Amino acid sequence: MNKLIQKYNNLSLQMKAAFWFTMCSFLQKGISFITVPIFTRIMSTEQYGTYSLYLSWLQLFTVISTLYLYHGVTDNAMAKFEGDRSRFIASMQGLTISITTAVMLMTFALWQGVQEFLGLAPVMIMLMFAEIYVIPALAFWSARQRFDYKYRKLVLITLIKSILNPVLGIAAVSFSTDKPLARVVATVAVEIVICGTIMIIQFRRGKVFFDRDYWKYAFTLAIPMLPHYLAGIVLNHGDKIVISKVLGTSEVALYGVAYSIGFLVQIFVGAINNALTPWVYGRLKVSDIKSIKNRSRSVLFIVFCIVVALMLLSPELVAIFGSSEYADSVDVIPPVAASVFFVFLYGYLSFPEFYYEKTSFLMIASITAAVLNVVLNFIFVPIYGFVAAAYTTLVCYILYSLGHYIVGGVILKKHTSSRAIIDEPITLIIAICLVAISSTVHLIFGYVAVRYCLIIIGCAVLIWKRKFLIKMFTEK
Repeated sequence: MNKLIQKYNNLSLQMKAAFWFTMCSFLQKGISFITVPIFTRIMSTEQYGTYSLYLSWLQLFTVISTLYLYHGVTDNAMAKFEGDRSRFIASMQGLTISITTAVMLMTFALWQGVQEFLGLAPVMIMLMFAEIYVIPALAFWSARQRFDYKYRKLVLITLIKSILNPVLGIAAVSFSTDKPLARVVATVAVEIVICGTIMIIQFRRGKVFFDRDYWKYAFTLAIPMLPHYLAGIVLNHGDKIVISKVLGTSEVALYGVAYSIGFLVQIFVGAINNALTPWVYGRLKVSDIKSIKNRSRSVLFIVFCIVVALMLLSPELVAIFGSSEYADSVDVIPPVAASVFFVFLYGYLSFPEFYYEKTSFLMIASITAAVLNVVLNFIFVPIYGFVAAAYTTLVCYILYSLGHYIVGGVILKKHTSSRAIIDEPITLIIAICLVAISSTVHLIFGYVAVRYCLIIIGCAVLIWKRKFLIKMFTEK
């Protein structure tokens, strides 16, 4: 322990900040996952489904109302306008408030039709806009903390918010008859208190609501990426909306819980990707494609093992995160978990697109995948039920990966003598095996001993590759 403390103290400010920013992400996601079993037991499937539907619409309206200005636009601005960050953030708050107000007024103008289409109570729609008004403030503030390497305040706020949200939610749901509304009210209350306070502070520091140059700068960067962001939300949440229209809110709950479990592996896969990105960029800089290709074999195999392990634990995870009412959702997890593999794969394949700044295909691919996902859901969900939505998602991510493989290969060929940054035969074998396993693993869900033996073998492989893992996370 003393050695670990000494090593931590010797880290640079940047490394310490990177560590704690990663911890913040784990805190938010971890506490959220931990509390899912509580809510699934104190709310019926229909009630939990209504809340899941609310979250899906919230994500979609947030993109429209904020243009996701607190993503790439703010990150670029923190570096470009380093001496005027307070004014920029205040003006961005003014911009998101203005856009949100415009979207809300349009919603009121089409109130009856919108209410019926969303499938939410009027008060929940109003609460949704209240939440959208304030949540950008925390995102803007968090972006500045990352660039200033001020991780202590960010960790504290993240911890307070991550604990208050579920605690107040559990209390509100437990003593309310309208449980979905109570859950939303508790969430919005926490957001207004924390994010609203930060918003006021940032307006005082920036002393501006409208700045013509900054608003123009934000629109110039954000508008072209809006279709991509919207397509991403539709791809991730559109299936729940389709299920609510075709099957009902109870099925949304069954699918939503299983979908969240399937994407649980994304926490680990995301950590691998974050560690890998600087190294890949460094190799691309010197056109060392051979090293990137060699590393892809081990990385993809490790991701494969993690994903398969989660598939094998599907029955236990459903039992933990859901009540007996959610038992039928277990078949959703394997294809969703397999989708995470292809999310990682297309991210890996798109490195040349981002490095050589040829990202035009990104928007086309996102929109195509989102539209295809919705169309396939409307075709197959009425026939095969909500499990079909998991497989349509998997199909879309497979096609998404194939598209990035082709386009990334063309871009790479223009700048190097190589055609791909992956070992194509090995990747193809891993992908085929994964799809086959995701389609058949449900046949052994009843054989606990077989599943656990396979998990032990997978763990042995990861231990065998432990030196590679350590190297991957530490090599520059």
